[in-house]
Amino acid sequence: HYQRQRRGRAKMVRKLKFHEQKLLKKVDFINWKSERRGNRLEVMRTYNVHDAEEYFAYNRLCGEIGRLLAMLDALPDGNPVVAHTQDALLNKLYNMGIVPSPDSKQQLHKINVAAFCRRRLPVVMTRLHMSDTVKQATEFIEQGHVRVGPQVITDPAFLVTRNMEDFVTWVDNSKIKRTILKYRDQVDDYDLF
Repeated sequence: HYQRQRRGRAKMVRKLKFHEQKLLKKVDFINWKSERRGNRLEVMRTYNVHDAEEYFAYNRLCGEIGRLLAMLDALPDGNPVVAHTQDALLNKLYNMGIVPSPDSKQQLHKINVAAFCRRRLPVVMTRLHMSDTVKQATEFIEQGHVRVGPQVITDPAFLVTRNMEDFVTWVDNSKIKRTILKYRDQVDDYDLF
């Protein structure tokens, strides 16, 4: 209970009163509200998002969807525009892969940044077992080893829809593809030239 002063003398600090102790129990001096970035950092680390601007763009999208849903909830229940707009939004998000099924409208209120991050190309590649980790998949993409359909993708922030997920593959002249084919004994002599 002693506190050092500048001149070297110790000063006695008084004991806290009961109500002061109760108030201090409610205050966390280590984690302030303004510094609660744990979720952002955790999502960025899990899905290997390098740029915070990408995270904020996904966060803005989630906010826009939330505002649209709030506006639709404010309209009367029998309004046909509400049902049509919710169905269109649900189908769009399902086709993008953001929501797991096109049936439940309750899923629209649960959309978060991680749902958008799960549709990034490195995460989809990891889920398709094209790489072991998201970080490794990001390196393959940046080096130009991956294509979606006929287009070579070098941006790891590329969002893969459900329809495009089947067309994620290696570039034809990629050494990784050649190594995989050699491992499976499927090397074509024509491809070597």
